[in-house]
Amino acid sequence: MKTKLLIVLTCLFLMIGTLVFAAGSAEKYPSRDITDVVVWGAGGGTDTCNRIVAAEMAKILGVNINVINKPGGVGGSVGMNYVYSQPHDGYTICGLSESCVTAGVQGGWDKRMDVWDFFIIAGSPDVVSVTPDTPYQTLQDLLEAAKANPGEIKAGASAAGSIHHLNLLALEKGSGAKFNFIPYPGSAPCQTAAMTGEVSVVVTSIAEQQQLLRSGKLRALAVLVPEPFTIEGVGEVPSALQMYPELKRYLPITQAIGMAVPADTPESRKKILEDAFKKALETDAVKKWAKDNYYNINGKTGKAAKKEFNKLESLFAWTLWELEAAKVNPEKLGIPKPE
Repeated sequence: MKTKLLIVLTCLFLMIGTLVFAAGSAEKYPSRDITDVVVWGAGGGTDTCNRIVAAEMAKILGVNINVINKPGGVGGSVGMNYVYSQPHDGYTICGLSESCVTAGVQGGWDKRMDVWDFFIIAGSPDVVSVTPDTPYQTLQDLLEAAKANPGEIKAGASAAGSIHHLNLLALEKGSGAKFNFIPYPGSAPCQTAAMTGEVSVVVTSIAEQQQLLRSGKLRALAVLVPEPFTIEGVGEVPSALQMYPELKRYLPITQAIGMAVPADTPESRKKILEDAFKKALETDAVKKWAKDNYYNINGKTGKAAKKEFNKLESLFAWTLWELEAAKVNPEKLGIPKPE
């Protein structure tokens, strides 16, 4: 009887040990591929930043990070809603940018942005450019023409509520000009539209435009930051804010391209992603890419990154509301006014 009991107990302990081992194995993260869903179109700044950094993170984590694009909606809302609808387990991350903070006031997102935890990669200044066949040699030429013919000059930027759209709105408000805004699902298709003659003016970042500017396919008129900016092979581009001081009411706005996971993702998994993210930013490949493409590495995570996005959400949402370009009052979403 004692022998049988001993055998039963031994089997029971073995079973418990097996279950504990299996549970421990199941908790290993990451144990399979991760999907990075970029909310803007392929070839744009957010897409490029995510692909460069994800490739380095994959080497560190030992699994593939598959980058896919889900553009559409307003402020990247299609991609954000998709990621948030997936299990919050660290296997689906969101490739986003500062422009996503406008999704709420545009009616595509019913939450504050603080439901995410962010990993901010970098940013690059915006530049106003025209196609070479246009008669506009300076920003003043362009704005005077837009004032004389309100709504006739077609200007392209990524989706309504993106930083590029917001910069275009601020340019209009600060100068009195009026363009015919044509939205695109990302910076790359917007710039392609300029190449094909669909639009005459394009507002995207220096990082996204720099090759087109060097090759003469676009002509830079002004940067939307306080100081002139020198681009290798192009020369010094003047500051719109110095020419039109009224723009300082709305600009500059800091670009913040990065990744995010739902805030209730297990802390242990967020920590693993954060460590891989920080190591990726320190690699020679990422540093060289950032320097060559006019990106300023940010690197914020945790509370610092959330604080930056909260500030951007407040600024973007209320600026859009004041510019009469928002559908939802920021107060209804609990978004505080900028300090």
